[in-house]
Amino acid sequence: MPTATPTALLLDFGSVITFSAFERHQRSEQLLGLPTGSLTWLGPIDPATDALWQSMQQDQITEREYWEQRAREVGAALGRSWTPKDFFAAIRDTDPNLAIRPAALAAIRRVRAAGKSVGILSNELELYWGRAFMDRLDVLKEIDALVDGTRTLLLKPDPRAYRMAVDLLEVDASAVVFVDDQPRNVAGAAAIGLNTVFFDLRQPDACFDRVCRMMGVA
Repeated sequence: MPTATPTALLLDFGSVITFSAFERHQRSEQLLGLPTGSLTWLGPIDPATDALWQSMQQDQITEREYWEQRAREVGAALGRSWTPKDFFAAIRDTDPNLAIRPAALAAIRRVRAAGKSVGILSNELELYWGRAFMDRLDVLKEIDALVDGTRTLLLKPDPRAYRMAVDLLEVDASAVVFVDDQPRNVAGAAAIGLNTVFFDLRQPDACFDRVCRMMGVA
């Protein structure tokens, strides 16, 4: 726990604010017209099912390379040549706001209601979601600062990415709680003095409960 109550919350976007692709396999199969049980890789939810995810965690491939490979595989099963943007677009419902975790939205609103700020630090927000879809996401209207590696070309865990977000939030690093589902990104934040929460996809609501306690808004 931080020694003083933090005044800013900094969140990763994909899998933290949104539901992850891993959690949506059943719905994705329906949307894609794939047989039930076609998507068997569960990433952090069950690493034993996902050798590619394990390779990424061992720094043998990057996170972008992971999703490029998954997009190619799913696209090929449908007779298409897909990028990650194609894949994520295909597995989303018509309303982008359905992708947002209720617990994430509730935490953001509690933090802001307490007079504290909320930022997003993402490596691929626009790259994977697209600008037109982002413009329809209501949650982005409730964010005080947005740093997206799609635009800055600075990817976590590069210290410059965190510092850019902290500067936009106009606080000291020690006043920030940073939340991410990738251990390397959490370690990168901790290295420059941010308070951190590893977002465990197996217990998403419990993670947001912890975040709210750290922010003093539980």
